[in-house]
Amino acid sequence: MIVMSVDDRIMTRILRASTIAVVGLSKDPAKPSHDVASYLRSHGYRIVPINPTISQFLGEKAYKSLLDLPEELKGQIDVVDIFRRAEDVPPIVEEAIELRTNYGHPTAVWMQLGILNEDAAESARAAGLDVVMDHCMKIEHSRLQPK
Repeated sequence: MIVMSVDDRIMTRILRASTIAVVGLSKDPAKPSHDVASYLRSHGYRIVPINPTISQFLGEKAYKSLLDLPEELKGQIDVVDIFRRAEDVPPIVEEAIELRTNYGHPTAVWMQLGILNEDAAESARAAGLDVVMDHCMKIEHSRLQPK
């Protein structure tokens, strides 16, 4: 029997998602956001790119922000995966909270490796969102999914 930490339980619950908005997704294949999003897509997740500087990612239309999503998509986002500097996280989390308040989704905010913003995390938790900081979704998916 595998004993999971609380973080493992939260991450496992989050990884049951189907649609992930990747904020800061780069079109550059050398960037971590591109690699992680490509990996997640190859494992069955729908990736919704959030980046004002790109028009699409692997055929999926990109949006400037979470609030720029079309109405029908706003209630489908399960996880907001953030690839932005820690100081840029609070407004992204506020948008995620606004979506959750109005559409019941997302259910989680995930800040990638090296990204920690405890104030934003506390706001997200207070709004009922699961929060992961300083972890990579690709690494955790690979580690926590059955072989």
